[in-house]
Amino acid sequence: MATTPSVHQRRRSPTTDELASIPWLALLTPSERQQIESELVVSDPQPGDYVCRVGRPATYWFGVVSGLLKMSSDNESGQTMTFTGVPPGGWFGEGTALKREVYRYNIQPLRASVVAGLPVETFHWLIDHSLGFNRFIMNQLNERLGQFIAARELDRMNNPELRLARNLATLFNPVLFSGVGEVLRITQQELAYLVGLSRQRVNEALKVLEERQLIRVEYGGLRILDLQGLRTAQFL
Repeated sequence: MATTPSVHQRRRSPTTDELASIPWLALLTPSERQQIESELVVSDPQPGDYVCRVGRPATYWFGVVSGLLKMSSDNESGQTMTFTGVPPGGWFGEGTALKREVYRYNIQPLRASVVAGLPVETFHWLIDHSLGFNRFIMNQLNERLGQFIAARELDRMNNPELRLARNLATLFNPVLFSGVGEVLRITQQELAYLVGLSRQRVNEALKVLEERQLIRVEYGGLRILDLQGLRTAQFL
């Protein structure tokens, strides 16, 4: 009986448009880019696939070209805890790649996605040779620290509107997720997975945020109107 090829087995060379969507390539010198561009691969994970899995060694540094991924882990009781979503433009796992560790989280697509991968050895070559790449990684790590501090605070928030506002602010982070822009293509069910609320409660919270003129719900997604407002708004 035939088996479906794995995400790794489905890898291919990126197209010109896919290369253009990788934010850090523009920071490399022409010689650096010529050295590593052929090392980049892309694949097309589907819901149910794993891009990264707890306990597996890091072999690539990954980024989202299109689609939407979630970062999660299972606790001792078997319940899944979602840490964050990863929309287009987001590159993740640089800490794991730097330390050559195994993954402590799972990465899975919430919808059909396209993910790019840079081999860990090539990642380390850039760390050793590219000033522009190092600056990108430092910015990533700095933003990531702020993201996870905010995530710890979110764990203590019981207000649904507040949880949704802060989660949306994270997903619209222009440093971590340069491919999102002003519109995030996401469904209410996908938001429910990421925020840890029911779809109905997400719908109610979105209406409140829209009334505050922080976002606008559009067909197939959300438009950001006030990013700073999402980061600082308070709700009773």
